Amino acid sequence: MLQQLLVLFHVLVSIALVTLVLLQQGKGAEMGANFGSGASSTVFGSQGSSSFLFKLTGLCALLFFVSSLSLGYVAGHRVKQDPIQKLASLAQQLPAQANTGTLPSQEEPIQTQTTAGNSSS
Repeated sequence: MLQQLLVLFHVLVSIALVTLVLLQQGKGAEMGANFGSGASSTVFGSQGSSSFLFKLTGLCALLFFVSSLSLGYVAGHRVKQDPIQKLASLAQQLPAQANTGTLPSQEEPIQTQTTAGNSSS
């Protein structure tokens, strides 16, 4: 259950991280802002969206790394039962059932009594 929640969180953070990286402007886009097309970036303030998106990307990257390490830890410390040990535990249970004399697959035969010469006339 914990591993499934971590995987879901990891996928959501990775989608958010990819989206934030694609929303950011590259270094070459600042040159176009000098020629008059930079007025559209004033929605996030005078510095534009670079500082806000940069901080949000850093937070998502931190969450991505933490979730990756958590998934690695959970996967590495999962309790796994060896198939040989599983067979050994099943083999130990069978003699205990055999000593009681009742196995689940055993049925008692039906005994019928036949009496010879029993005629009522």
